[in-house]
Amino acid sequence: MIKLNDLKFSYKKNKLVINDVNLNIEKGYIHGLLGKNGTGKTTLLKLIAGLLFPDSGKIEVMGFNPMKRQVGFLSDVFFLPEEFEVYKMSIENYVKIHSKFYPNFSMEDFDYYLNEFEITDKKAKLPSLSFGTRKKVIIAFGLATRAKLMILDEPTNSLDIPSKTQFRKIILRAMNEETSIIISTHQVRDLHNLIDSIIILDNGNILLNASNQEITSKLFFGVSQSIDSETGILYNEESISGNVFVKENTQKQESNIDIELLFNSVFSNKEKIKELFSNSINKIIK
Repeated sequence: MIKLNDLKFSYKKNKLVINDVNLNIEKGYIHGLLGKNGTGKTTLLKLIAGLLFPDSGKIEVMGFNPMKRQVGFLSDVFFLPEEFEVYKMSIENYVKIHSKFYPNFSMEDFDYYLNEFEITDKKAKLPSLSFGTRKKVIIAFGLATRAKLMILDEPTNSLDIPSKTQFRKIILRAMNEETSIIISTHQVRDLHNLIDSIIILDNGNILLNASNQEITSKLFFGVSQSIDSETGILYNEESISGNVFVKENTQKQESNIDIELLFNSVFSNKEKIKELFSNSINKIIK
């Protein structure tokens, strides 16, 4: 669905934000895009969505060049920015105007998602709503477009705990074999049990690009009362339940991903991670 080849982008001359990124992303999966502040996550998303143009390299999304901003491309991509402005109109009128740009928009889906978010008054004016509620309206609208590519930048910011739970529920409902969802967030715990693969950016380049299955085949996530009894530890930290840790999975043990631990272990052991996942950095996620 998405192919990036030797992608470079800079806001200022000789100061690359995206530096030789090669990345292939398949449809039918939810991808988590992670990275420290200022590593280029939002920039990369905007390049994929056709909101920014690369200095060099190639982007192909669903067979389109995003730079050309063709109708067939725009009608099948939904981009939710972290910050957005809303017009002085009701939820009802917002949907009436904007749904015309998405031929597969489903009012039935939209009403369902609003109901899940406990939003009942579609005549409510958007500016009168809290930022969190406005974000829930836009998330509901975006998922109701049934766009094949949905790009969500920090979607859970400003959502309360119950709304985050509902967010995970409706994201899974919106998924199908023809859809790809990319979620960029600092709230990594919000992605637990939701994403299928993880992409980590570091200084404008790909540090990790792997499916959950591949990550747990190469890394083991565990907890121990005595960390000294473990060998090959890549990262550990104390917790209420004991010492949680990540180590190379040499014994092919089964474990569940802890995204926060993964993130910290990746940045604590960049060269080792590159070595372990050297064959998966640029491959297609399946």
